[in-house]
Amino acid sequence: MRLSVAALAILMAPPLQAQETAFELPAIVVQSRRFEEARNRIAPSLGASLYELDRAAITALPQGEAARLSDVLLQAPGVVQEAFGDLHVRGDHRNLQYRVNGVLLPEAISGFSQLFDARALRGVSLITGALPAQFGYRTAGIVDMTLRSGAEDRGGSASLYGGSFGTVQPGASYGGMLGPVEVFGAVSGLRSERGFENPTRGPVALHNETLQGRGLIHAALPLDDRTRLSLIAGSVVARYQVPNTPGLVPEFTAFGRSDFDSAALRAKQLQRSSFLILAGQHALGEADLQLSAFLRSSSVRYRPDGVGDVLFDGAASYVRRESLSFGTQADAAWRIAARHTLRGGLFLSQDTTRNATDSTVLPLDGAGGTVNAPFGISERGQARQQLFGLYLQDEWRLAEALTLNAGARFDSVSGIIEASQLSPRANLVWSPDEATTISFGYARYFTPPPAELLGPVDIRRYLGTTLQPATLRADPVRAERSHYFNLGLRHRVSESLTLGAEAYARAVEDMQDLGQFGRAYIFSPYNYRRGRVYGLELTADWRDGPWRLYGNLAIARSEGRGLVSNQYFWSAEELAQVERKWVRTDHDQLLTGSAGGAFEAWEGGTLSASLIYGSGMRKGFANSEVTTPYVTLNLGLAQRFTLPDGGAWTARLDLLNLFDRAYLLRDGTGIGVGAPQYGMRRGIFAGLSREI
Repeated sequence: MRLSVAALAILMAPPLQAQETAFELPAIVVQSRRFEEARNRIAPSLGASLYELDRAAITALPQGEAARLSDVLLQAPGVVQEAFGDLHVRGDHRNLQYRVNGVLLPEAISGFSQLFDARALRGVSLITGALPAQFGYRTAGIVDMTLRSGAEDRGGSASLYGGSFGTVQPGASYGGMLGPVEVFGAVSGLRSERGFENPTRGPVALHNETLQGRGLIHAALPLDDRTRLSLIAGSVVARYQVPNTPGLVPEFTAFGRSDFDSAALRAKQLQRSSFLILAGQHALGEADLQLSAFLRSSSVRYRPDGVGDVLFDGAASYVRRESLSFGTQADAAWRIAARHTLRGGLFLSQDTTRNATDSTVLPLDGAGGTVNAPFGISERGQARQQLFGLYLQDEWRLAEALTLNAGARFDSVSGIIEASQLSPRANLVWSPDEATTISFGYARYFTPPPAELLGPVDIRRYLGTTLQPATLRADPVRAERSHYFNLGLRHRVSESLTLGAEAYARAVEDMQDLGQFGRAYIFSPYNYRRGRVYGLELTADWRDGPWRLYGNLAIARSEGRGLVSNQYFWSAEELAQVERKWVRTDHDQLLTGSAGGAFEAWEGGTLSASLIYGSGMRKGFANSEVTTPYVTLNLGLAQRFTLPDGGAWTARLDLLNLFDRAYLLRDGTGIGVGAPQYGMRRGIFAGLSREI
């Protein structure tokens, strides 16, 4: 039997405080929910495309709360699966904005999909389309996470999950009250023999172990009925072995050697990410305000196999990259009249990225060969970028069924580049009846280059070596500017079935893209002169009693033309091809689908399934070909039970990639693709958790 929050709090409290807690906790919960509702009023998604997954839906998926954030988001429409846990949303490469309890969090070098797992989430939403004016900078999608709280999520759990590929994943979470402070914390670890994607089609890669640890804490202190202070902090440390492909033949001679077993390479990578948020909320009459400060630190260190990498690639590069970002954000909503809600705010941040690369290279002999005389090249650099944004918008109810959300934001970036833009936004939402909603939106977007991936490079230092680029040009990365149009329809066919359709188009100037150039698992940005992206998303959701079924299908196209930055990543032939015709971006995928469902089959038991379909991303010369389509099906079974001692337990069994399909995400060709990457083969996992 599921306990209410109040009843659980009474059982967890010391005996002498039981009576007091029984009377006080409902008020605490009501107050906590009131603050949450006020925060949501500050930054609604009115007019944009919103896909929500609450905690019940997340835990019902295969893997449950052991799933990575990226695995959860793959169930949303139009989200394309990529290696390293990366995601592509509506034809963009990354360009995702992560928000935690309403506060924007600058992305880490390795992305934040590795930092969050489902354990600490009350819910997560993906907001896409023509975004209202309060959303800037990273605009492909807003990953809006709501964390669990100590007031409403009292108690906790301890769990152990694991199975195939040597996976062991312990975890624990706990929430409660420390006097007037509500606190929730979660920690988890991971040991697996599947760190990065396998470069071969076999079930297990050579030299691919990962060790990871992550933790998150959320604390909130109400100062009075109108004011609350919140602190959120999280961190992840992940060590990876870089997987090997056996049977490769060295192409170079160095250190007096010309032979090396490619299965014995020993490259490694270490990733760290941490963040801290301090936020204050205040209600002032008809106005709600939130002021926050944030700090984010991220680093990646890649250590090559010093001898082996030189023999196979002609160079071995030890790469260190560190990024520090801090800033402040202010948002406010003021209900100035019955039909008008005015919203405004500002954002200010500074990012500093430090790069260090120590490369061992071979000199060229002038006849297309190399000289067996390896030597080192060291390069150090620093990139600093400041962002400033200011927005104002009015939510105007024109009629009972018609609402206009119109405004604008001004953004500027300074440091490694200097640029600014005034961006108008407008969304019109019409609800002709209780079952139907139609929306049309326009947004002008301004997307600065990702500061955490920037770094000056002097390509002249590598002339006459095995790292000499094919194209001797490296223009600086530019800010992207685009016009975005979105048309959406959502209709509730019956009490159980809801259907939706979204059409979008984006015309882009200086379109940004990312690529992995080199063995280190770090992306580098570049710009197409022009870009065009368009697509259609269809959704269906059916809920009836113990059943919930859903399905999504997205059709998309992402193309670019002309290269205007970091041209040295490309060959002369590719540059010429892209200059004279439109080419597909490396992450372009025509068809993307997801589907799944959950069924409460019996008392405490849940059966679940999820499916991912991809028609394949690009490969070949100038991305002119496509990889093979794939489908993966996952199944899950969870059973909740109570032992005679009163302990509440949950056991689960998950079967991922049921048909053991060996499918390619990347084949190692195409623009900005460093190596072949296969999706996970069939895995069987089991877990056991106990409520505390």
